[in-house]
Amino acid sequence: MKVKTSITLERETLRAVDRLAKPDSNRSRVIEAAVTEFVRRRERAAREARDVEIINRHAEEFARLMDDVLEYQNEP
Repeated sequence: MKVKTSITLERETLRAVDRLAKPDSNRSRVIEAAVTEFVRRRERAAREARDVEIINRHAEEFARLMDDVLEYQNEP
């Protein structure tokens, strides 16, 4: 369901939107696509930051496990 809203943009930003809007598109579609992509990138960045935090929290344990694996592989 679409919801009508109003936004304020810099004149140059609006001109750029208009350049991107093709005859088969319009400002709303261009802005919606841009916002959707922005939200996806921010959500992905947040997930990646959480993953890095988890990895960092367990880094010493991972390092010990890797040392054990490498030591096991080097045994005759």
